[in-house]
Amino acid sequence: MKKILAILLVLMMVLPTVALADDMPVVKIGVFEPASGDNGAGGKQEMLGMQYANLETPTVVIGGTEYKVQLVYADNGSATDKAPSAASELVNQQVSVVLGSYGSGVSIAGSPIFEQAGIPAIGVTCTNPQVTLGNDHYFRICFLDPFQGTILANYAYNTLNVQVAYCLAELGNDYDVGLVHNFKQAFEALGGMVIDETFPTGTSDFTSYINNAIGYGAGVFFAPCSIAYTTLMIDQAAGLGVDFTLLGSDTWDNNKVLESTVGTNLNVMISTFYQEGGNKEFDEGFKAWLNSDAEALTNNGGNDIVAAMSAMGYDAYYVALEALKAAGTTDSKAVNAALWNVVYEGVSGKIAFLPETGDADRNEAYIKKANTENESWDFVAVATVD
Repeated sequence: MKKILAILLVLMMVLPTVALADDMPVVKIGVFEPASGDNGAGGKQEMLGMQYANLETPTVVIGGTEYKVQLVYADNGSATDKAPSAASELVNQQVSVVLGSYGSGVSIAGSPIFEQAGIPAIGVTCTNPQVTLGNDHYFRICFLDPFQGTILANYAYNTLNVQVAYCLAELGNDYDVGLVHNFKQAFEALGGMVIDETFPTGTSDFTSYINNAIGYGAGVFFAPCSIAYTTLMIDQAAGLGVDFTLLGSDTWDNNKVLESTVGTNLNVMISTFYQEGGNKEFDEGFKAWLNSDAEALTNNGGNDIVAAMSAMGYDAYYVALEALKAAGTTDSKAVNAALWNVVYEGVSGKIAFLPETGDADRNEAYIKKANTENESWDFVAVATVD
């Protein structure tokens, strides 16, 4: 019976897109995400949220006229050298607003292209402060790394009772290096000791770094790295039988990362934007869609676990629709101006942009723990900074 209801739900969402008139005007929303490279898995999960939202709400009324919403994709390849060309593709497609990217480095690299074209971008999970700093066209619906770094440092020191923390970042990666810096500042301010190192791009053997953490007597191993690196670290840490906590940031909230913990004795904890169960209607509808679409299920890692990235991508789509409705036109500059005053109650919480930065006013993060037996994320706490 449940399976039949799920199928009916999906059909109810699909049918409106079939019935759209051929002559309906189109408004284009750019999707600036990695579908390949080290962060491809995360980018795909972020896009799934947008795709589900587009399936659920395929049209929007702008200035009294109903428009079909078309998602236009450009793969930034998880690479800062590829990001500008991907951004240019979206500009050439004359999109009215852009969503993305998963990954702060590519967001920063693509930003000048959008700025020059007068097209606003809505960052979904790119947490580095540099994404929005000093510009009026890049917005963001997630929390920032100074907040996330403090949350994790506080949790490690006050809740896990850790005195020594080992931090590892990819050399030259804006996200990794920036978040390690934020964590270190907060942890040392509490009285803890931090050992931080970097590794070169392309590294596949992390055993020497893990052994360094063991040698220093670290209680946590904090490595806010891409999914490709993280899964290797987890496999190698399990092989070495470590007893410290592997501490991850929002990039670790991915099914591939979770899958790599299964069958181990590791203690893996992360901070993130959303916990499955936070919005029953969204969770059930999203799962039903995943299970009805083989490609979507594959892009979600082969199961129907709801990642925070998908919930955030879903919310970002609706924030874009709100801006289009408020602008009353598809003109990107008008949409940019309208975004400043958008207020939207999403599945991940209330979204409103701070007038100084264009960042969302976020003050909560979820702490989750990998269940290594049931391949699921167990809720631990909602964390805030006083």
